[in-house]
Amino acid sequence: MTDSSDEELALVQWSRRLTQALQILDLEVDTQAILQLAEESRSVSPSAGPISTFIVGFAAGQATNSGKRAVQSAVETAVKKVHGLVDDGTQGGPDSKGWVDTAQ
Repeated sequence: MTDSSDEELALVQWSRRLTQALQILDLEVDTQAILQLAEESRSVSPSAGPISTFIVGFAAGQATNSGKRAVQSAVETAVKKVHGLVDDGTQGGPDSKGWVDTAQ
């Protein structure tokens, strides 16, 4: 087993442990997608990765709790949204237009 395989296995096991402890039993964590999101977010700021992944999780939880989406769908939607914002960094993006066309 290579170091990256060891790390991947550790992340999968850690994710399972966390989801079980937090009783999020219907969540399969795509560790590679989350790591990629965190890495891409660092182009905004060195600390943007953890913030982005936290907010994705929170947004997915909100969508799930409101009954709008299933867990996996909510996570995927939130991840896609953040990917779309990363290129603009802190400037531009849909939030710069206010609430127009956001259904808020």
